[in-house]
Amino acid sequence: MPGPPWPANHSGKHRRPTLSEQSTDVLEASDLGYEPNPEAVDPGAAADDATMGSFDVESGVYTPRQVTSNDLGGMSFEDAISGTIVEFDDGDIVNGTVVKIDKDEVLLDIGFKSEGVIPSRELSIRNDVDPSEIVSLGEEIEALVLQKEDKEGRLVLSKKRAQYERAWGTIEQLKEADGVVRGPVIEVVKGGLIVDIGLRGFLPASLVELRRVRDLAPYVGRNLEAKIIELDKNRNNVVLSRRAWLEETQKEQREEFLANLKPGEVRKGTVSSVVNFGAFVDLGGMDGLVHVSELSWKHVDHPGSVVAVGDEIEVQVLDVDLDKERISLSLKATQQDPWQEFATNHRVGELVYGRVTKLVPFGAFVQVGEGIEGLVHISEMSQHHVDLPEQVVTPGEELWVKIIDLDLQRRRISLSIKQAAEGGVVAAEYQQHFGEHAYDAEGNYIGQPIPEGEVTDAETAWAEYYAEYGDGTTPPAAEAGAGSGTADVPEGGAAPDAESAALDEPTDPEAPPAG
Repeated sequence: MPGPPWPANHSGKHRRPTLSEQSTDVLEASDLGYEPNPEAVDPGAAADDATMGSFDVESGVYTPRQVTSNDLGGMSFEDAISGTIVEFDDGDIVNGTVVKIDKDEVLLDIGFKSEGVIPSRELSIRNDVDPSEIVSLGEEIEALVLQKEDKEGRLVLSKKRAQYERAWGTIEQLKEADGVVRGPVIEVVKGGLIVDIGLRGFLPASLVELRRVRDLAPYVGRNLEAKIIELDKNRNNVVLSRRAWLEETQKEQREEFLANLKPGEVRKGTVSSVVNFGAFVDLGGMDGLVHVSELSWKHVDHPGSVVAVGDEIEVQVLDVDLDKERISLSLKATQQDPWQEFATNHRVGELVYGRVTKLVPFGAFVQVGEGIEGLVHISEMSQHHVDLPEQVVTPGEELWVKIIDLDLQRRRISLSIKQAAEGGVVAAEYQQHFGEHAYDAEGNYIGQPIPEGEVTDAETAWAEYYAEYGDGTTPPAAEAGAGSGTADVPEGGAAPDAESAALDEPTDPEAPPAG
């Protein structure tokens, strides 16, 4: 069995051989169980490398390189070290190289004693971004120093703040020159869009297009041009207007469109938006406004009850303001005026049928046509004195009224309940309803003719009366009231006038009072 590879005087403990021992008994690589790779070390290359010492492969002796000149150039060693460290303060913008990217931070080498940390929230003006989508390893970027040393001793930087500072200078120059900014839409927020223009620019929904846009989601990711209309660095507030840019670029087309639009014209259009004060209608080149008062001849609580977005309608041009580029439209002007129609078909003194819509301290309003309401003054409600209108009528009640005044210009109709009770000429549309045979030559209601052999309700009532009391007998109630001035039943069985009138009234509740 061969002896150990150490010299004969080896004490049994592991120790490094002396130089004399190295010269007579060199440890070979083969003794350790491996063969050296002749291509791994180039003796010539090692000898020729001036930046390091030499190594003798055969003897295993390393000779260190000797410093033969002062390569500091007269600079002290302390100054040489200080020259490799960057000097900066909080708020300064520094340049660096991305050396590491994590999911929540990025490390940036700026030549300081330690790498700077950029938290993910400080990488971009966009929210919830993936750091690897914003920067890449080895990329040279700018960052603003937030803290030279935080509680944990870290250098904290911000890429978005540096971008923000650079962008403000450009934005201010563009605002001064009335220039245009361009950037992608990165977010939909309440009331509008956020556009990336180096900082977060707010684009209100009302200024995205020439007319208001309801659905803003399709704009995310699109690059938009816009004008800067408001700038406040202290509040970090930048307001944009794409509509202003569109108006500027489409000015010639708009001027031509307005020049060809004349008041009184009827145009077809599409409702583009509905607001509290009216509706905007796209006429094919520009939007015009139909004010709520021009939507219908009737009272309108909200424009949405008359039109909806997407409706195709015909409107009349009321006015064109070339200076302000505004178009006023009317929907009701294209429709029949119900007041004019009512005035044409009715006259003072006629009886019309209506429904009580509202009570007021001085009377009641009665609807007598589609969109037509007249006033029954409290003095025209009854023959006797009336303190409150609800003593005579209630909302929703239907009744006959007489037209006592009709003012088309002021759109007012005065009506009377007490005069209607006296009878009169019934309006033509009601004559058609009851039939011409129910009226005399003057238009007074005379009731429906009774077919031969048919017994009316009045005749039935009188028959029951005669069966109970006989032809000349006074009813007990009449006898009891005789002492108090109650009228006796006349001879021949005739009832008092009021009772007779009640029995002779028409059976149709909608029938007008007899003339």
